[in-house]
Amino acid sequence: MDITLVKEAKRGSRNALVRLIMDEKQDYYRLAYAYTKNQDDALDALADMIVILYEKISVLKNEACFDTWSRTILVNCCKQILRKKKKIILFDKMPEISHEGEFRQKEQEILLDSALSKLSPKHQEVLKLRFFLDFEYQTIAEILKIPVGTVRSRISTGLAKLKNILGDENYGGN
Repeated sequence: MDITLVKEAKRGSRNALVRLIMDEKQDYYRLAYAYTKNQDDALDALADMIVILYEKISVLKNEACFDTWSRTILVNCCKQILRKKKKIILFDKMPEISHEGEFRQKEQEILLDSALSKLSPKHQEVLKLRFFLDFEYQTIAEILKIPVGTVRSRISTGLAKLKNILGDENYGGN
């Protein structure tokens, strides 16, 4: 991240803000998609984030925190979209799977999603940020505005519960 660009964006440069966003567009999209599990919702969350960044960048106190600040805004936009929209997956809208290996992989993904959905939102959130998006503990703590110890605790508890759930379903367990 270029702090000079952040300073320019704070002074009102739209081009600087666009460059900051475009430099991280893939990571922003991956984060939004991990939360929403839907391309349209992920793109809506990104659009909402961009508007908020544009309107609020002048209040950012520490330019070095732009990355964490923008991701926190994106996470909040995703949560807002999910709150407004009850997510229901219709089987007729699921992608067709043509190969045996792809079927097994999709089946495992569905089982994992199902198991994750049985966890509390706070445990789902830290597990997705850590294991789906490969964020460090400190980054997760900054995004969620919680202590690193809480992140570690939630990940540990979430993994234990996930192992229990998957074991109960005879998936990778006893």
